[in-house]
Amino acid sequence: MRFSKYQIATIIANFLGSITCQQLAQDPCKGGTPIEVVHLYQDEFPQGIAVSSTGRKFSNYARSLDPNNIEYTVAELTGNDIETPYPSREINTPPGGAINYTTTPATGANYENYLIGVQSVVIDPLDRLWILDTGRAAMQNGTNVPSSVGGPKLIGVNLVNDTIFKTIVFPPNVAFSDSYINDIRFDLRPSRTRSGQGVGYITDSSNEGRNGIIVVDLGTGKSWRHLDGTQYVHPETGFLPVIWGETVYSLPNGPGNPISQSTFGADGIALSADGETLYFSAVGTRYLYSVPTARLLSNDVTSELLAQQSVVSHGQKGISDGLETDSNGLVYGGNIEDNSIIFFNPTNGTINVFARDPRIGWADTLSVATDGYLYFTVNQLWRTSMFYPGTDRRVKPYVLFRAKLPNNGAKVSLR
Repeated sequence: MRFSKYQIATIIANFLGSITCQQLAQDPCKGGTPIEVVHLYQDEFPQGIAVSSTGRKFSNYARSLDPNNIEYTVAELTGNDIETPYPSREINTPPGGAINYTTTPATGANYENYLIGVQSVVIDPLDRLWILDTGRAAMQNGTNVPSSVGGPKLIGVNLVNDTIFKTIVFPPNVAFSDSYINDIRFDLRPSRTRSGQGVGYITDSSNEGRNGIIVVDLGTGKSWRHLDGTQYVHPETGFLPVIWGETVYSLPNGPGNPISQSTFGADGIALSADGETLYFSAVGTRYLYSVPTARLLSNDVTSELLAQQSVVSHGQKGISDGLETDSNGLVYGGNIEDNSIIFFNPTNGTINVFARDPRIGWADTLSVATDGYLYFTVNQLWRTSMFYPGTDRRVKPYVLFRAKLPNNGAKVSLR
């Protein structure tokens, strides 16, 4: 039996039509808890988010990640897309700028009473705002200058009257000139330190120097380091993320220089609900680690050996920037390659998806508030000039999202 060309074409068309009419399996792109937009950042480039018990919201804008973050490095979110320098415009404006060009090489300004380059803002269990200043800023070519003593510091602000009540300056053997103090969590229980005023745990995520965990007594201001130079706080060799279909190579020496794998160390940090375990992870790895806080609080002759021997790996969770915990003991983090927020359940050791949405790119800081929501910033960090091809490909606005915690989860309050 012979078919005409017209009959053959009709048969082929019908066959192809039957294939295209079938529903093919595809990624649903969304899942888990719905997310909602809280704030749009139309101006400076944000990282952190902190929400007080009265609903006041604060963000930071690191001058080390964007040299155009000039007007302020900490602000209060006073409207859907409005930010006001906090605690004042003056403290956000160091005399002569954030960089001291009179030194060779140029360095971060050494002002103890001004903000140089803030990387984190956190509300503690007493509803006070703490500001973590790296003391570093980037030049217009993207190069981060080293810090000077007086720049790296921790500042406490009383939200009742918006005044500074505490400034702790980190010594150069704790915050090195090439350190990048990144995020902090608090335990204010009197038994934690000799001063009885609580403790802060800080990550050093530097892509130039030694990564580690910093511990600070909030009463005496004394600080020390743990886990320096260990594999747990360092990025993995050969680590390569893929975000939104793009392979992401770092430019550790700035645009126009050779590319590299991700060089960001220990970044995300979270305290267990009972305060006995500190969780942490590097951006340049997919692994989640923890260490007993008792090992970090000690600073005697064998404390570092015991700290290193006590680290536990909880396996892979995806690539995260910030971490956070809730009162149910769940540990949240971003999964940057999957457009999602995940959580680790310490009870059964599993990793699960909490929220997934195509609008979630680089989830930077995560913060649980007393209203029972998890807040997180999404800022397209991998599209900055710090990554190949070295051009700024970010698209404003950056976004603050939130999602309701499961099972009446709430903010961890250790006091």
